[in-house]
Amino acid sequence: MTRHRQNSRKQHDKSGSVPAAKVKREPFSFRRVLKALGPGLITGASDDDPSGIGTYSQAGAQLGYGIGWTMLLTFPLMTAIQEISARVGRVTGHGISGNVRRHYPPWLLVVVVTLLFIANTVNIAADLSAMADATKLLVGGPAIVYVVLFGVTSVAAQIFMNYGRYVAVLKWLTLSLFAYVAALGFAKVQWTDAVAGALVPHITWSADYFTTIVAILGTTISPYLFFWQASQEAEEQRVDVTKHPLIARHYGARQEFSRIRADTITGMAFSNLIALSIIITAAASLYAAGKTDIQTSAQAAEALSPIAGPFAEVIFALGIVGTGLLAIPVLAGATAYAVGEGLRWPVGLARKPKQAIAFYSVLALSGGLGIALNFTPINPIAGLYWSAVVNGVLAVPVMVLLMVMARRRDVMGLFVIRGPLYWVGWLSTGTMALSVIGMGIAYLLLD
Repeated sequence: MTRHRQNSRKQHDKSGSVPAAKVKREPFSFRRVLKALGPGLITGASDDDPSGIGTYSQAGAQLGYGIGWTMLLTFPLMTAIQEISARVGRVTGHGISGNVRRHYPPWLLVVVVTLLFIANTVNIAADLSAMADATKLLVGGPAIVYVVLFGVTSVAAQIFMNYGRYVAVLKWLTLSLFAYVAALGFAKVQWTDAVAGALVPHITWSADYFTTIVAILGTTISPYLFFWQASQEAEEQRVDVTKHPLIARHYGARQEFSRIRADTITGMAFSNLIALSIIITAAASLYAAGKTDIQTSAQAAEALSPIAGPFAEVIFALGIVGTGLLAIPVLAGATAYAVGEGLRWPVGLARKPKQAIAFYSVLALSGGLGIALNFTPINPIAGLYWSAVVNGVLAVPVMVLLMVMARRRDVMGLFVIRGPLYWVGWLSTGTMALSVIGMGIAYLLLD
């Protein structure tokens, strides 16, 4: 009996629970807080990639403070769908693609993964182009050289850098997003109008307005984010020898779900705070000055200089480079996980290149094609529109699959999604479906 109690105590201690008497108050450390966060933080931060920054800048420049309310709308929707994605990965030990392969027809997997590959690769191309333009704005030189430099560096880091160190680098890169909070300090913000725009929906009945709404939804709720967070939860479980898929070993599920929720809420809140900061900066500087023809994030940075001063331009441009270095690995990684899991390859950034040659080959191919698109007559920024269309259309069936999957006992066992999280997930799915319909209607109206 004594030995049994000792073993139980050891198991209890391994779970991370420490008797109250042994808990010591440690001084606040930002590094410790950052270490406690994981896939949710990186996923949320990568949502504000250079192409997303361009979308938010364009929204603020064209519509002013009145579009800020969309950030409050999207926060619970994206949080719910990302938490569900993370739970699927943690419970099953597989990402979304791996679970689709196990429980759905092969043709469906092929369609989803193919569309994801195309959309992510075009997005990588657009992000590299924006990063290169921002760097050219800062230091001059040929933009195409920066495209190659950033693309090769991002891919090489994923392939050759130690997994734990690489994840730490991605976490520290999230700090680059604070550049957009700092940019607020250089803009003459009418805070009464800004707060009203964030809290009270102001709707203009025009095709341009609803097209912008669709673009914002498509930017904040993107399929690659679902695939990445689910796969990273599965990856974290594979790396940690003390963890197992929860469907196989139920112990510690409540603690894991609490961690996932806290991580996801933090990441999505951070993402939307930065997006709102970009919208307000653009509204206060560009919209107020009548500069509404902003198409890219680099154009937004350049336009800020004569209005908000050169420091605002520099801060904005540096943020574009930092967020690109964070987002490109997520885009390429999500693609590699989706293809690799779908084809039953060994996957995971924690594996050595020789252990997962096919997985890293897909990652390098996606990054390489993204670089190559910048050498063609195809305009990556223009291609980003079609990438957004593909992402918007792709998001709906993927979200439906995810919601159905999260309710199936043969997938989730005892941990099927229930309660408010389940219904908010469906609300998010319905909202995304309506946005696709709205995109079609807006396109017909514009045509």
